[in-house]
Amino acid sequence: MSIKEKLDQLLPLFEKITSLTRQQLPVDQRDPKLLGVGVLPRGTLFSCFHEKHLKEATKLFEILYGAPDFAEFLRLAQQAREIVNEGLFVYALSVAVVHRDDCRGVTLPPIQEVFPDRFIPAETINLASKEAKNKPTEDIVVQIEDTGNILEPEYKLAYFREDIGINAHHWYWHVVYPANWSEEITGKVKDRKGELFYYMHQQMCARYDCERLSNGLNRMVPFHNFEEKLEGYAPHLTSLVSGLHYASRPQGFSLRDLVDVDVQDMERWRERILEAIDLQHVHNANGEEIPLDEENGANILGSIIEASSNSPNIGFYGSLHNWGHVMMARMHDPDGRFQENPGVMSDTSTSLRDPIFYRWHRFVDNIFQQYKATLKPYSKEQLSFSGVKVASVQVNAKQSNVLTTFLKEDELDLSHGINFGTDHKVKVRYQHLDHEPFSLTINVENASGDPKHATVRVFLGPKYDELGNRLAPDEQRRLFIELDKFHKQLAPGKNVINRNAVDSSVTLSHTYTFDELRAGQSGSEDASEFCSCGWPEHMLIPKGTPKGMEFELFVMLTDYTVDNPEGANVKTICSDAVSYCGAKDQKYPDKKPMGFPFDRPIIARTAA
Repeated sequence: MSIKEKLDQLLPLFEKITSLTRQQLPVDQRDPKLLGVGVLPRGTLFSCFHEKHLKEATKLFEILYGAPDFAEFLRLAQQAREIVNEGLFVYALSVAVVHRDDCRGVTLPPIQEVFPDRFIPAETINLASKEAKNKPTEDIVVQIEDTGNILEPEYKLAYFREDIGINAHHWYWHVVYPANWSEEITGKVKDRKGELFYYMHQQMCARYDCERLSNGLNRMVPFHNFEEKLEGYAPHLTSLVSGLHYASRPQGFSLRDLVDVDVQDMERWRERILEAIDLQHVHNANGEEIPLDEENGANILGSIIEASSNSPNIGFYGSLHNWGHVMMARMHDPDGRFQENPGVMSDTSTSLRDPIFYRWHRFVDNIFQQYKATLKPYSKEQLSFSGVKVASVQVNAKQSNVLTTFLKEDELDLSHGINFGTDHKVKVRYQHLDHEPFSLTINVENASGDPKHATVRVFLGPKYDELGNRLAPDEQRRLFIELDKFHKQLAPGKNVINRNAVDSSVTLSHTYTFDELRAGQSGSEDASEFCSCGWPEHMLIPKGTPKGMEFELFVMLTDYTVDNPEGANVKTICSDAVSYCGAKDQKYPDKKPMGFPFDRPIIARTAA
């Protein structure tokens, strides 16, 4: 069976999910394999951060993943669609499609078309519904509604937080890296998964602070106190699965005990993790010490803090990050007495909309930074590549070394996810940040006399703080965003490297729509696999200011033969956005710590 034929059978499973009723397939008609699922009621919001929800999703994934062939996999998925919770079904099926060998080459439909209600304000969907009813014989395009105004300074960043592409990226990342991934059941290792959890979210925070500086706002204040009163937030989203709004958070609320976990548990877990960093080791469930060394420390901490199934001792260190998301989403109705929906922090496809997401993740990142502070700053030897020197770098755009950003119009098709009662298209027109096309020209001198394999690392960081003062290197390092990382062979002597921004190792340049997938546009049988995971290409560059904002471009070359764990010429699978998403079923293709060389404290006082 071809990829196209498989896709044609899978796509209907993802369509009109919001129209499913609470009616379940009768128990006597179910495959015996599916008898253990269907616990989380349909019509409620699924959260992959919630331990019980995740447990059931993992069970369904294991059933789907364990199907002996594609036909059986499809049959079980079709039945599961009529049994389990809607969000849980899409999550578990997506994880199975991404990881099953017989689905290699199959591209998932975009989550923003599966659940448009997670991305588009309720007012806009309401307007689209009215237009579709009043004009049933026409294609409909409605303009997206604003979700706030300038009375709230944070609204200046709505274009970033509510960007459809970055929220979809976050959802896909957690599909590619599920918290409950089992290497025993799948036989597939998620290399450095804990460290990648730390790095991908650290980069989101760095990007958010770059956008804050672009809008004349101070850098964010990290969440730091479990008693603190939080800022308010109104998401303007209504779940079509439950019929209820995603809860707003009134100003001044603080974390409250849930049925499953107390605020005191969170404080205890944080103290235990910080103590482990100070002692430079953690204890596993048997009481044995595991060192937090240079090579594995960040990966172990990531598994503990998230927490994932790789945590060496989840009973002792808990699940700080995941329960933090659930607590922040439930502070308005902690014991469920009002039967309210949770807030957007409960879902990976909506949580980036909330300003507290970034403050919470800066709090998480600060724990990692305490660990990084226990490591020695990089030596000159660790930072140099013998005989190789970057002579100059130029950004090629309409004006050299100047990039222009702008707002660009785009459309999202609602009609695959929502049943409007018409065969015509119903779309929303919205704007997103974008930048002019650009490329880099890097002049490199190889004085070694021999050909060399190099890893080219490209970062971008703001030059000045909110007061206009030059950022010290150790402050600036946490604001550097990775733009690209790639392999290049250097000839002896002078080399000119040209690199187009669309080839960046952090971005996904195109998201295939339902219609494009149906038309067979997602790639041929022999094409390298398209994995849907990656930072959106249109958000690669921060917004900047109308007058122009100075950023510093950092380009560094390191020895690729030392960096690459698989040797110099291994083809990676799903390598669209390898920096943030890794290479599927293979080792992370860079032995250096993620974020190198900005992952450790810098003792130099100036950049020179």
